Amino acid sequence: MIQGPEPEATRRKAGITESSRANRGWWDRNADDYQREHGGFLGDDRFVWGPEGLDEADAGLLGPAAELKGRSVLEIGAGAAQCSRWLAARGALPVALDLSRRQLQHARRLDEEARAAGGAAALPLVQADAGFLPFADASFDLACSAYGALPFVADTARVHREVRRVLRPGGRWVFSVTHPVRWAFPDEPGEEGLTAVSSYFDRTPYVEQDERGLAVYVEHHRTLGDRVREIAAAGLRLVDLVEPEWPAWNEQEWGGWSPLRGRLLPGTAVFVCVAE
Repeated sequence: MIQGPEPEATRRKAGITESSRANRGWWDRNADDYQREHGGFLGDDRFVWGPEGLDEADAGLLGPAAELKGRSVLEIGAGAAQCSRWLAARGALPVALDLSRRQLQHARRLDEEARAAGGAAALPLVQADAGFLPFADASFDLACSAYGALPFVADTARVHREVRRVLRPGGRWVFSVTHPVRWAFPDEPGEEGLTAVSSYFDRTPYVEQDERGLAVYVEHHRTLGDRVREIAAAGLRLVDLVEPEWPAWNEQEWGGWSPLRGRLLPGTAVFVCVAE
């Protein structure tokens, strides 16, 4: 965890380099706590699109599970690579990419635990920035990201262009992010999180900074229209936009996501795109 004084939360500009540096450091420091707190919900080899619990096994947003065998898949912002592990179990050939070295160490830990229990071989893991993918053109059949990278990247249009570059024509790019409408509301799970206090149209990043004014965590907001325009400009076609409803079985709170808010407001947006 961050040592010393609590960081100051503010809204201010934060560019590509500052955002990348801050978030790489934040995830390296907080990966252990994140996996302890959310690992049970995420599982070791489950593909969950967000706090609502929408499961790829049910949603089939990447296509029918039976057709994943032999398909090359890039998971961006993979964390401990739970989604990639689910894909590998269905015969896909995933590569798990993340900016955080510590998150990838958790991915390797889960691989080693699986192998010790007679599981499959270790996944290919790559530490890299989502805006600078270290792969050749047309390297993958599919790409996916479950709350990975995109909320933390200053230039998300570049990420979409990079994904389009490494996808083969007809390949799918499916990603989930915090639903943009949530930026108008406080990030609180209780009733205080039900009253809009900010402009939905304010794209100023959310920044946590230390006593020197240096960012230690950054999130970037895009409206739904922004997302659609960036997707189209990258040579991708939006074929579906999924806004998962909060299911009755899910009683957990995850930061600002909760049963109370989830039954009234969308919390996650999942974009399903195809490379033209």
